Amino acid sequence: MISVKVDKELRRRREVKIGRSETIRCRVELEERRRAAEKLLEGLRLRRCVVPSGFINEAVREVREAR
Repeated sequence: MISVKVDKELRRRREVKIGRSETIRCRVELEERRRAAEKLLEGLRLRRCVVPSGFINEAVREVREAR
């Protein structure tokens, strides 16, 4: 459980009424996505991930056929 104290002045200045738990949950999810993106980018920099040959052509073909 996380407890956050917000002073009355700041509460009055908030324009959008969002529950604090929702705000914290969104921030945690944002940080998780950011860490996952950093991991992916690091893998791409180190060339750990290799796209199989023909994958891009197949993906483009599937998108065109789906239209």
